[in-house]
Amino acid sequence: MKNLIKKVLVIAGFSCLVFTGTANAEVSAETAYVFNTFSFLVHGFLVMLMALGFTCLEAGLVRTKNTATICLKNVALYSLAGIMFYLIGYGLMYNDVNGYIGSAALWNPETTVDSGDGYSKMSDWFFQMVFCATAMSIVSGTIAERIKLVPFLIFAIFLTGIIYPIQGSWTWGGGWLSEMGFSDFAGSTIVHSVGGWAALTGALIIGPRIGKYGPNGQVNAIPGSNLPLATIGTFILWFGWFGFNGGSQLALGSAADAAAIANVYVNTNMAACAGLVAALILSILLYKKTDLTFVLNGALAGLVAITAGPDVATPLQAMIIGAIGGILTTLAIPLLDKIGIDDVVGAISVHLVSGIWGTLAVAIPGLNGSGDIGTQIIGIVSIGLFTVILSGIGWFALKAIYGLRPSEEEENIGLDISELGMDAYPEFKN
Repeated sequence: MKNLIKKVLVIAGFSCLVFTGTANAEVSAETAYVFNTFSFLVHGFLVMLMALGFTCLEAGLVRTKNTATICLKNVALYSLAGIMFYLIGYGLMYNDVNGYIGSAALWNPETTVDSGDGYSKMSDWFFQMVFCATAMSIVSGTIAERIKLVPFLIFAIFLTGIIYPIQGSWTWGGGWLSEMGFSDFAGSTIVHSVGGWAALTGALIIGPRIGKYGPNGQVNAIPGSNLPLATIGTFILWFGWFGFNGGSQLALGSAADAAAIANVYVNTNMAACAGLVAALILSILLYKKTDLTFVLNGALAGLVAITAGPDVATPLQAMIIGAIGGILTTLAIPLLDKIGIDDVVGAISVHLVSGIWGTLAVAIPGLNGSGDIGTQIIGIVSIGLFTVILSGIGWFALKAIYGLRPSEEEENIGLDISELGMDAYPEFKN
């Protein structure tokens, strides 16, 4: 009976705290440290899951003869990103020296417990590293089916170790764009447009797949091998995006942080829903039929578009931003085909076009704009030029030194055989 009375008193006391508002009292510094670190780690796990999403999406949208190769590229680029971001990337991005580039010194935290920062440095490194890998994942889908393995992996080292962290330091590392007031909450430009610019540069230099375009400019469809797998990949990316955007709050040590993350989650989800529906409706209006790949990319476009400002939008504004992203992507995919840019999975349209739109949307009145449109444009253009120039140097150097494309015979038989000496689906071969 005494134990029962004690339990009732405890519950009553807790209820009083809630209703009198004292439950909103600040937690201790150690408790905040634990929750901040927990947020970095768990949201980082979710972003890592996006690597699986990209793998499934790309494996579903390439032909069976290139499936094993695209799987290898995705798992390898993630591993290379981890190594490069440890060796030099994190230092270049966060050890600001002059506002334009950090220190390339080996990242070596003195301790895994850094209470002065309010979170573990290790947890922050992990969270930032999976973002770096995401940028390179965007490239692999665009140039799939016609690039050799080794030059692709060398470029992955270059992008994750040099290109991504240097431009990232300009904003997230406290550099010159940050000082100007450039706003990109979770990376519509810093992550997604960078991947899109690098992919576009690579697609232009490498050229289209054999048979993609006819002699009179006609576009020949090359269907993917497994649309259910591509759909699964889209859902996994959608799920991982909650870590991508939610974790970018960079704290969970207060009730205000928790509320902000909840708002980001809802806005992220609603933008994806609206992007998908907008792409679905537009594809019906344009083609009288629904293309599943347009619909999947519409959801991803909504996610990319809201990534720059999920913290400042309302759910309705997020839906508008996401819907416009879905529309722009659905229009951009056939446009790129008409001008001869072969993008296997539509990554340029999704990540570059919607990334630019989402970054601009932050500063548009009526969409809860919190930035300056001029500053946003400066950020988009400067990061774009930097990425295109360095990517171009990287692709051309690899082309001259190693060669980018397999031979026509190797491309026709598929990269799984020519590059790996194996089939992804050997039981289906005659």
